[in-house]
Amino acid sequence: MSVFLTDSDRVVVQGMTGSEGRKHTRRMLCAGTRVVAGVNPRKAGTAVAFDVEPIGPGAGGVPTGTVEVPVHGSVAEARAATGAEVSVVFVPPAFAKDAVIEAVDAGMRLIVVITEGIPVADAVALRAHAAAHGARVIGPNCPGIISPGRSNVGITPPDITGPGPIGLVSKSGTLTYQLMHELRDLGFTTCIGIGGDPVIGTTHIDALAAFEADPDTELIVMIGEIGGDAEERAATYIAEHVTKPVVAYVAGFTAPEGKTMGHAGAIVSGSAGTAAAKKEALEAVGVAVGRTPSQTAELVRRIHRDLARA
Repeated sequence: MSVFLTDSDRVVVQGMTGSEGRKHTRRMLCAGTRVVAGVNPRKAGTAVAFDVEPIGPGAGGVPTGTVEVPVHGSVAEARAATGAEVSVVFVPPAFAKDAVIEAVDAGMRLIVVITEGIPVADAVALRAHAAAHGARVIGPNCPGIISPGRSNVGITPPDITGPGPIGLVSKSGTLTYQLMHELRDLGFTTCIGIGGDPVIGTTHIDALAAFEADPDTELIVMIGEIGGDAEERAATYIAEHVTKPVVAYVAGFTAPEGKTMGHAGAIVSGSAGTAAAKKEALEAVGVAVGRTPSQTAELVRRIHRDLARA
């Protein structure tokens, strides 16, 4: 099974006519994702042509050639015309809140927000609006979600890895890609990049709960980073609710105190939010924690071998 996303999901791209939207829409189409519409009020009634060729393990049925994706004036119009329930947002930060609210109001159940640089107040507002209407937001400032061999919504390269027994949840896009590559010999059920901003829609805990409930996910990889207490809260949740093995990596062991590193949420203040404190909290509940991505991958392989022998 896949988590939060299926191969039958129809996807609308908000901002498809922009340069980033075009680039990644093509990549999603090449991976076999069912992209059925774009949204741009100024270009409603037009279509965008994409040169498509199969990329990745889920693209076996993707024909090589030109695919035209229609552009609608609103998400509601796109949903009415296509039946889509998933949206991915590639709009500038100033307009992202309104784009997400529009998607929620149109009835989208899953909204993946790639945009970075969204003001915190806007992120709070869009998350609250989605929660009030039962919609799931992944992001903002994230690579999206991929179920290898099934569907890919966002900017994750589709050819890093294939299907397998691992569930991956990560704050970092690049570390998501690295662990996918390091563990390509095993493969993944779903990889979720939740984003590293202070306010995000889907959390480590949300993903852990979904992977725990997924019968095809045998073990879970969780990537965190310095700043905040999300990993400590995840550790508490793991102790109380997760029966599957969890392996973690926390980025930022060498980060200087009081300095923002990369993501807006990756800042250490005093003794709170350090990589060492997060590692200690996770190991206290039985989570194996690697000090490097490669060491983390080796821990996963060792646990996977133990599961196979059990």
